[in-house]
Amino acid sequence: MLYNDIRLRQAVMSPLTRTTTTCHRDGRLEPGSPTVTRTTILALTLVAALSAPAFAKDPGQQAYMIRMLACEGSDAKMEVYIPQSIAFGNVPLARALAQPVIGYYALDLSAENKGKPLEPVKVSITADGKTVIINQYTRGLPPTRIPLGGGTVDFDQRFGAQAKCGPFQAQDPNFR
Repeated sequence: MLYNDIRLRQAVMSPLTRTTTTCHRDGRLEPGSPTVTRTTILALTLVAALSAPAFAKDPGQQAYMIRMLACEGSDAKMEVYIPQSIAFGNVPLARALAQPVIGYYALDLSAENKGKPLEPVKVSITADGKTVIINQYTRGLPPTRIPLGGGTVDFDQRFGAQAKCGPFQAQDPNFR
């Protein structure tokens, strides 16, 4: 009878105040020593888990990007990044970009207090090696064709219209 009363009381008690008990072979139960609440155990587990260093996987060489194109429009600045492994690889850049490569397009809206979002784009060079093609496939925009030596282009109609682009592989849009 004593066993059932203690089990019933434990089942009814709040999880915040539930204590551990010691069960003897003869069926006697007595309070455990020391008293440990579920909250304390949970808190200690969380502290141990969250204080361990985070283990992050190295993203690899494809994640290291370099800016290859800088453009400046009336409302915003635009930049195009490609993987460093493509830009500095053993294969000449025109041949490496003969097939589209996933890079990033940065639209700098910091002046309007809207930040600098990055979006994936497909970057390639035409077969004659005179034009860079930026395909903003995530937004469904038509590909933007930029002369390799730079020029004025339209990325989109909201912020990237009439953008002055420097030469491909130059860091400064005013480079000549």
